[in-house]
Amino acid sequence: MIRVLLVDDQTIIRQGLRSLLESKPDLTVVGEAENGQKALQQVETLQPDVVLMDIRMPGMDGVAATQSITQKFANTKVLVLTTFDDDEYVAQAMRVGANGYLLKDTPSDEVALAIRLIHRGYTQLGPGLLEKAFSAPAEPAVPPIVLPQELAELTPREREVLCLIAGGANNREIAEALHIAESTVKNYVTNILSRLHLRDRTQAALFANSFLPLLENLG
Repeated sequence: MIRVLLVDDQTIIRQGLRSLLESKPDLTVVGEAENGQKALQQVETLQPDVVLMDIRMPGMDGVAATQSITQKFANTKVLVLTTFDDDEYVAQAMRVGANGYLLKDTPSDEVALAIRLIHRGYTQLGPGLLEKAFSAPAEPAVPPIVLPQELAELTPREREVLCLIAGGANNREIAEALHIAESTVKNYVTNILSRLHLRDRTQAALFANSFLPLLENLG
């Protein structure tokens, strides 16, 4: 049974989601919260497997709550479910550790499937949202952007692989571009994720895009 916490400032939305999700035999709603601060309290108390998180809420919003949850509760996954598909929201949510981002017009069966997949460790993005995540401009950096040490310490080949990941290439396309075996690419990807302390290639792509000009200049 997958334990779900609902976080949304609209009671009617939470009630509707509860009804839809609890009609699934493998899902149960263990609690509700109307803002990010309440969500943190509920996560600590209830220890849900997946948090279904809205973005715009009074007090602590969904982005800030997602960041706190992913930092403090490693076993809890966050799936953003919102009406807002702004590039900035999508990119921010994924950067701070959200495991997925869906819009509220997503059919209930697809939301349930996304919860199951996220619980198993996959990343889920609604149609068109992957492009929005990559096209969103990086947040302004103050002081000026400096290449993090862990990126600077990657080998030249690892940096090549990471730049191709940032461009959306899959393992087969990377192997063809670099004239190496696909199994070798998989090893490079595993090493890159481990060295950068990232969960998956989606996070790696978002992270790398923030520093892409500096990465490419290193050669």
